[in-house]
Amino acid sequence: MSIDKAAYWKQKLGLTPHVEGGAYSEIYRSGLVLPAAALTAGHTGDRNAMTSIYFLLEYGTFSAFHRIASDELWHYYDGDTLCIYEIDTDGHLHRHLLGTAQGAAPFAVISAGSWFGSRVEIQGGFTLCGCTVAPGFDFNDFELADRVDLGKRYPDHKRIINELTRP
Repeated sequence: MSIDKAAYWKQKLGLTPHVEGGAYSEIYRSGLVLPAAALTAGHTGDRNAMTSIYFLLEYGTFSAFHRIASDELWHYYDGDTLCIYEIDTDGHLHRHLLGTAQGAAPFAVISAGSWFGSRVEIQGGFTLCGCTVAPGFDFNDFELADRVDLGKRYPDHKRIINELTRP
């Protein structure tokens, strides 16, 4: 049933493959543009005030560790619990459970500059969620992790880094 439901959402929402893994569709981009001078050094130019996407992951796939220059707000919509792994700027590993099951929450925040990746850990499951980024997402502010470099930087987290990066 989960596979059929995941396929239903992909078709209904027009989701396409994302470079980090999973499938997505942008659903909102604010018309308000913030000038680069008002943003952090991590932003490489002017940015829309906010953007939002639908994002779907299925069991057996993952969203690879990456980081962006803005905060990212995650909203649960349907399916199973999503595990979001965050290595914050101090090197601490956090495991956020996004969903409605016991121990999970329907909302999570990943801070700007943190490395993060995610996966559905329930066999045969999927998660449909939304990701809101402020200041708005731009691929110029996106960095996909290099497995070797990230593993050297955070050797205590090497197992999860190896699981959520591509060679």
